[in-house]
Amino acid sequence: MIAVTGATGQLGRLVIEALLKTVPPAQIVAAVRSTEKAADLAARGVQVRRADYNESATLDDAFTGVKKLLLISSNELGKRGTQHRAAIDAARRAGVELIAYTSLLHADTSPLGLAGEHRETEAALRESMVPFAVLRNGWYTENYTGSLAPALEHGAILGDSGDGRISSAARVDYAEAAAVVLTSDAQSSGIYELAGDTAYTLAEFAAEVAKQSGKPVAYRDMSEAEYKAALIGVGLPEPVAALISDSGTGAAKGALFDDSRQLSKLIGRPTTPLASVIAAALAK
Repeated sequence: MIAVTGATGQLGRLVIEALLKTVPPAQIVAAVRSTEKAADLAARGVQVRRADYNESATLDDAFTGVKKLLLISSNELGKRGTQHRAAIDAARRAGVELIAYTSLLHADTSPLGLAGEHRETEAALRESMVPFAVLRNGWYTENYTGSLAPALEHGAILGDSGDGRISSAARVDYAEAAAVVLTSDAQSSGIYELAGDTAYTLAEFAAEVAKQSGKPVAYRDMSEAEYKAALIGVGLPEPVAALISDSGTGAAKGALFDDSRQLSKLIGRPTTPLASVIAAALAK
């Protein structure tokens, strides 16, 4: 039995899809806060169980009989360390034999503010004495293509990453990697630094968008404070704006670059090219 937390999220759904290629649906558990949102998964034979990081009893029930668990990091910033530890403790009580956790690229040395809670979770995994795999995911290319509409409207992509090179990959690439780790005895415990095969600057990203869209789009580099203010100006909450602008500054320092190609080796194919992700986003 393989369980996936956050199974109705963007990454979680892709992991479920990847697992269904080789694992019978009855052997997959979609652990979710809202079972109603997973009705389509239940219709396909996947076991849907309620699992709320803030309610340990639901975690105990959700992980019953589970052999391998994918712990997808929570999206509640500031609460994730406590929430993840609760899930790890429940997995230990349930006798889970492997916990795979979606961490952050180079989490142990990353300057990103995001890294702190990931380091805390990795420490909890080591303390749990349960075998684990750490999937240190790099940036999703969709983090940038998700905001192409305003970029095309205004002819600019804003950021504070300077000339920092970003080794992003498509979300589906990371999902397939998680499925490989969960289904292969050969690819089990360990730490995986996962990133795209090639890297780009945001200026190069903007140039590719301009090329494919046929519209003038350029990258406008800003200071961290300016970029944060711009994000707040378009309606993002201050903590989220601070996190994004901090990540951009980290990218300028090389925090989102990795050339080990562990991701493509794990999934057995090249990672999805930047141009392909941009093309898919423009086609929507």
